[in-house]
Formats: sequence, C-alpha cells, structure tokens
Amino acid sequence: MDLTRQPPRRPSNLGIAGIVGAARMVDKARAHNDETLGEFLYGGESGLDRKVLDFLGISEEEFAEAVDEHDDESLNQWIGERSNVAQEAIDQFNRTELEQLPETDEYKQRLKDRIAKYAPGSTNIKTILQSIELDDWGNFWQKDLTKKPPRSPRARDVAGIFGVARMADKARAVRTGKNGEYRFGADSGQDRKILEFLKVSEEDFQEAAVKNPNDCELGEWVLERSRVQPKEIDDFNRAMANRGAEDAEARVYLESRIREIDPSRTDISTWAELQDLDDERGFGIVDLGRHAPRSPYSTDIAGIAGLARTLDKARAFKADSIGDYWYGEDSGHDRQVLQFIGVTPQEFLELVGDLRGDNDVTDWVRANARKTSDDIVAFNDEMINRRPVTERHRAFFAKLINKLDPRRTDIQTFFDLMVFADEKEFGTRMITRS
Repeated sequence: MDLTRQPPRRPSNLGIAGIVGAARMVDKARAHNDETLGEFLYGGESGLDRKVLDFLGISEEEFAEAVDEHDDESLNQWIGERSNVAQEAIDQFNRTELEQLPETDEYKQRLKDRIAKYAPGSTNIKTILQSIELDDWGNFWQKDLTKKPPRSPRARDVAGIFGVARMADKARAVRTGKNGEYRFGADSGQDRKILEFLKVSEEDFQEAAVKNPNDCELGEWVLERSRVQPKEIDDFNRAMANRGAEDAEARVYLESRIREIDPSRTDISTWAELQDLDDERGFGIVDLGRHAPRSPYSTDIAGIAGLARTLDKARAFKADSIGDYWYGEDSGHDRQVLQFIGVTPQEFLELVGDLRGDNDVTDWVRANARKTSDDIVAFNDEMINRRPVTERHRAFFAKLINKLDPRRTDIQTFFDLMVFADEKEFGTRMITRS
C-alpha cells in the first residue's frame, strides 16, 4: 500500500482481529516493506503501534514479515494463534484507546490545530484517535485532476471492481472543483454503468468517496452497500475491460479519438485502453500503474537490452506515476544498465527531461556512451543470462516466484522473472527472448 497517496485505515477500524489500531498497523507495515510509508510511522516509532504490538506480544519485525505472507483474512487467524489474547482483554484495550483524550499540551494543541484547519467549529472531535482520523482525512481526500489524471479504469484498488477507483478520484475532484475535463456520475457513460451495477446513487457514492480516502474502507462501503457477489464482480470486470464500440456511431468516435491522440496505436480496441492512452498523452506521462514498462529484452534504445525499460521507469518516476516499480539505485537492473552507459540515475532523469523521444535518447547514448557493437553484444548477453548466484539471492528469487506462481519452476533468469511479474500484474504478453 502506497501511503504517499492515501492514508492507512482508521485507527478505529476493527477489521483485523477486532483490535483498535491493528488494521491501520497492517497498512503501515505493508507500506514499510514497500518503502512507501511517506510521513507515517510504523512500529516502535508510532505510539499506537507500540501499544498494539505490546498488547499482542509481537515484535515489529515479526509483524512486518507476517503482513507480506498473509492477506487480511489469514492475518486474522495468524494474529489470533500467535497472540492468544482473550476477547475480554481485547474489549478493554479497545475501550481504553477509543476513549483516550489528549493529556499533554502538545496533543491538545495538535487537536485544536487540526480542527481549525479541517473542521472549523466542530465540537464532537475530542479523542486522540478522532484527531488522527481527522488529520488523515484532511490530508488525503482531495484530488486535483488538472495536474494528474485519475487512476486507470482497469485499476481494481477499490472493492476489486473495474472503474470504481477511477470514479472515486473523479468524485473527490468534482467536490473540490478540480476535475478539469473529467466527467463524473451521470455525465460519464462509464460511471453510469458502474453505479447501476452497484445500485448506488452518484450522490451517495461521492459522499462515501470523500469520507473514505482509504481504498480498503471505501471498498468495504461499496461491498456492504451494493451486496454484489464475487461471481457478479468477475463477470462485470470482464465485460467492462473488454467493452468496445457497441454500434457504428460509437465505432466512428472511438477510431477518430485514437487518430487524434496517437494514430500509430492501431492496437487500441476498448474504451478502457483509449482512456489510458488519453490520460498518458494528455499529461505527457508514462504511467506504470496502467501498464508495464517495456520488456527487459527490448533493445529499442541504442540496441542495449534493458535500456528501454529503464527509460520507461525514469519517465514514470519523473511523473510520480511509477506504480509498484523501482527506479535507479533501488533497482539492480537500472544500476547495471546506467553504469554501462556511464550515467548516474539522477543524471539520467535530467537527460530524460531534456530529450523528448526515444530517438533522441538513442542518439545521445550513441554519441556519449561510446560503446562498440561488441561491447553491446557482450553486455546484452550478460544481462539476458543473469541469474542468482549466492544462496541469499537464490532464496529471494525463489520467494518472489513462489509469491507469483509456485508452479513456474522454469524461470531461471532475472529477465524472465521481470517478464513474468509484468504479465501477472497486467495480464498481457511481453516480449521475451528472440
């Protein structure tokens, strides 16, 4: 979970083990593991986390490891078995935390400042946990779609349902008056279909989206309100993801929009694909929350294996749309590619900002990296055949494959692992060894 883009679940959320603060700590632990914690604190650095961990008798390291191995449902069972605390103790812990008032001058002033900033005149926000929830809400509920597009229609971050996360972004942006050219609710054909499927009004959905800036909690609201079943969700997702022009008039419009945005994209056939393309081109970004970077096997840029992938990640990093990918020093792949062409990750970012297209980057690399064709062939061969050699790296490699699909015992190289991970994430076939 990326806590630079949304808050963790409310401290009062009892969705994990029925314990105050546990669901919130799960989100922070996952963000801690993914290095997307933002300004939030996890474990020993968080007062509430310390209380929960002490109550459960679990270390922050053990808990961080557990959230990577379990989903929410199995995590409930793991906590119950690992901590073995009685329900009476849980009830007492919850009451104490939910009722705790700020006692120090620092906490009292913090509460006053938050009320003045986000809920002026409010008299019903009194406890420490209410203060935390107000701060989360005030910092994250607003969206500005004049600066960045909404999420992909194919994102299923909210309730696992096509288009709901995108619709939530638009609902929040409309409330702030910063929706730009995006349409919400009755003004959007896609939103109308989603709202009809969920059997909720656009007014109710917008209010829920504004009140619940955390995807999990908005998803809980959606599923509780709509009562749609998993089979219905699967059928709806499939139909919406594959929805194209339904009549001759719509087909003409779809084709004209593709020509207007990028006539070279003859592969576009659905409204979702068109929206993703329009969002990226409209804001001049590469968004790796919508699609994978180019295959590591791609030699599009200067004939160098992996450079096109690194370029896509650099462009996405600059646009703050890198998704779950890592760039630069955080990526072993990028480090090797950039070292080969003789630039640092920061220098490459600056280069990407100065050079407009792939051809410009290719020309720069050929003029400045000064690599012979033999150098490139040797580098490509080395990169394509890279595989874990130490016991620690082999264990890490095996863990990643097992998480994706334990049946895939044929994956031996890092390039093949990257390709497979991309396919699992986005469901598309990638370029492989030619």
